[in-house]
Amino acid sequence: MRDFARSIVRWQRQRGRRGMPWQGVRDPYRVWLSEIMLQQTRVDAVTGYYLRFLARFPDVGALAQASQHEVLQLWSGLGYYARARNLHAAARELVAARAGRFPRSAEALAALPGVGRSTAAAIAVFAFGRRAAILDGNVKRVLARCFGVAGFPGETAVARQLWMLAERLVPARGVRAYTQGLMDLGATVCRRVRPLCGACPVAAHCVALREGRIAQLPAPRPRLALPLRKAHWLIALHAGRVLLERRPPSGLWGGLWAFPEAHGRDARALGRAVGCEIASLRRLPPLEHGFTHFRLRVQPLVCQVRRCTPRAEQGGRLWLDLADAAGSAVPAPVRTLLLRLAPRR
Repeated sequence: MRDFARSIVRWQRQRGRRGMPWQGVRDPYRVWLSEIMLQQTRVDAVTGYYLRFLARFPDVGALAQASQHEVLQLWSGLGYYARARNLHAAARELVAARAGRFPRSAEALAALPGVGRSTAAAIAVFAFGRRAAILDGNVKRVLARCFGVAGFPGETAVARQLWMLAERLVPARGVRAYTQGLMDLGATVCRRVRPLCGACPVAAHCVALREGRIAQLPAPRPRLALPLRKAHWLIALHAGRVLLERRPPSGLWGGLWAFPEAHGRDARALGRAVGCEIASLRRLPPLEHGFTHFRLRVQPLVCQVRRCTPRAEQGGRLWLDLADAAGSAVPAPVRTLLLRLAPRR
């Protein structure tokens, strides 16, 4: 166990990733922000958002004072929008209950909205130098292969085994380098496909390599057929503007702006429901968007609107200039359609 940790620390200091803007940072706000953004998201996708977020909200107080709309607009395109809503809620909780100061222990950090056990441990390690175990997707893969842990890591028994292993491995010293090293190793060497076993600092410990089970460990998620949901989106256009409505505060794309949606209703009925008299209609090719638990197939209906009633401005709806609407707090499929329809500049 000690040799494993020492090998990780030595490798990280010599060969670990460099140049990420949150590396070496001790400010808990910045560490927290980076760890939330990195949940289920690649480093190259996060970097720009992280820098823009800090420029707009340089500390937890600034984030707490912002509206949820501002936060979602800046987050737009990064996905998993519950993270942004939880980030905002946690900032307000920290300011209201703790004068903006972050708790120092992983246990207390895990009580914040959107901060799970592994994220809390990472914040405690990088911001405060606490000894705590992380277990994100990359680390699960490293440990499952190195120590021969069979089964899908999402299963309760397997996760419990991996957590016990992760906690036993944390060294008494060099915990920051060790934790970063585990993350780096899983991201760059112990990859899901085509791992670079010849460059691995713990290859001598690796059960999967020794037994020829690299491709089998960790076991994949059991395959389940994802249910398909269908919807029609009304893309109402009038005088160079497009109609958007705010999604409910929780659930799919909560708090973001999207096109009015109906399930199985025709465009003209939907138009009347939102206060629009439709002059012409054309269908765009259907598009699909995948989520963790289902697939969404959307039929976009582009409608030129002849006349609008005041109802079109009620119920959380608004008209935006089509040329600028894609810059609003909208989910990725909505942005794709807005950019496709926007006039060329």
